Amino acid sequence: MKYQKHIFVCINQRDENAVRCSCGEENGTEIVARFKELIQSHKLKMKVRAQRASCFDICEQGPIMVIYPEGVFYGKVTPNDVEEIFTQHILNNQPVERLRLKFNKK
Repeated sequence: MKYQKHIFVCINQRDENAVRCSCGEENGTEIVARFKELIQSHKLKMKVRAQRASCFDICEQGPIMVIYPEGVFYGKVTPNDVEEIFTQHILNNQPVERLRLKFNKK
């Protein structure tokens, strides 16, 4: 099955003495759960999937998430941002620019 949108949210948890931050400690699990609630309430379960992911290795920008097929990465996402991302990006195909991570192309 191919989803129209596939949401991956980092829930990686590091050791408490780790130098880098941890998306899992910064609400990653709560963010995934909120997306799943919205998918369910909008009856999009067969079209949109949200799931947990491991580290994207850009932890300093976390919590990190990415939406495919567009490949749009978001950083510093909070549970309060989920509804905006869902409405604007998932339902209306417009990335939320204030949270979007831009990468330098080589």
